[in-house]
Amino acid sequence: MSGLSIQSLGLSHFRSHRATRLVFNGRPVAIVGPNGAGKTNILEAVSLLSPGRGLRRAASDDLVRKPEAIGWKVSAQVFGMAAAHEVETFAERSEARQVRIDGKAATQVALGRILRILWLVPAMDRLWIEAAEGRRRFLDRMTLSFFPDHAEVSLAYEKAMRERNRLLRDEVADPFWYGALEAQMAETGAAIEANRKATLARLLTAQDGAETAFPRAEVHLVYPEAPPEDLAAALAAGRRRDMAAGRTLAGPHRADLGAVFAAKGVPADQCSTGEQKALLLSLILANARALAADLGRAPILLLDEVAAHLDEARRAALYDEICALGAQALMTGTEAQLFDSLGERAQRFHVAEEGGVSRIDP
Repeated sequence: MSGLSIQSLGLSHFRSHRATRLVFNGRPVAIVGPNGAGKTNILEAVSLLSPGRGLRRAASDDLVRKPEAIGWKVSAQVFGMAAAHEVETFAERSEARQVRIDGKAATQVALGRILRILWLVPAMDRLWIEAAEGRRRFLDRMTLSFFPDHAEVSLAYEKAMRERNRLLRDEVADPFWYGALEAQMAETGAAIEANRKATLARLLTAQDGAETAFPRAEVHLVYPEAPPEDLAAALAAGRRRDMAAGRTLAGPHRADLGAVFAAKGVPADQCSTGEQKALLLSLILANARALAADLGRAPILLLDEVAAHLDEARRAALYDEICALGAQALMTGTEAQLFDSLGERAQRFHVAEEGGVSRIDP
């Protein structure tokens, strides 16, 4: 099975990269170099070829190379769901990020219809023990990979909720102002809930019978209180309570992602650090397998420093799964030996830094 792929990647005044161009051949990619050389910046650039703020959730002005601060640009030749495309995303100084596909202005949502990109970065290692917001974001990134319109639905829900919260903080009592907003929240909230549940079902199915060295993760939605069957009615009934809190207390924005290490019956937040990492990898791989089965093409994987926390057997197993999927995976590491078991199955690049500028060494 062939996968979605990036054939060439150009970075202009992006983070530590003044002018970098990489050419790929569809195989997994090992990017090696010392800390601070600019390896993760390459992965971040690729993540911006999908909807959203990328793997660091950075503001546009934070992406521009200093001290020039003249704006930044990421360009790529990609092979997408059905055809090859030229994709550009860029921002001028202090302006919003823009997207062009095949020379025409496009929305970020359109990127999700061309490529599906999944990632795992060290900041996610504490996902299971930190606040629910990070797990909810992780779930929605997976959901977006199956349902590209999930971003639009989520934005519509959040916009309506912000307006409702403003009314609550201003202690507006007139029900006329709430009705339309609550109806929109109920409609979009139902779509968000349906998309998330369908995603979790696909992840569980993708783990059934899978030949993998990583543990099965039983995933499910968790709420601070039982979600109402009729969200619009619940919002209307809860206005006084919400006004006292100054925010909306019911809806899909309150959901959390729960996970259990199935073989041990232990919740993820009670597992060891290594087990928590293995569960994350298991879900990323399950996500990739499900997409490959649904779309006939494996997604692009971005795995930042993933090999450093795996023993040699687990590293080899991970690389074998990636290659079996036919996925183009961009992986970073500080030592070339971390990728020895990939052999000739991978491309290799070395990133170095000199005077605050990243360069690619042969």
